Amino acid sequence: MRGTRFTEEEIVGIVREAAASDAATVCRQYGVGRTTLWRWRRQYSGVEPDAARRLRHLEAENRRLKQVVGELSLDNRVLKDVLAKKL
Repeated sequence: MRGTRFTEEEIVGIVREAAASDAATVCRQYGVGRTTLWRWRRQYSGVEPDAARRLRHLEAENRRLKQVVGELSLDNRVLKDVLAKKL
């Protein structure tokens, strides 16, 4: 997935600006689509910039932990299969 060219602080600022004025103008000004703005509103509406940064770090940590659990489950399954064939 492609990364964003805006930081969390900038996204929160854009969402606040869009709430105060016309969304189409804000989208044109920053070069983002309306769908992107709607997704940002859903994710960052009412969020402070440091809370948004913390949210991103927690999501990244969660993604890493899910990957570790998946790898360990696969290793466990392989070991069980090997043990079952030996008996």
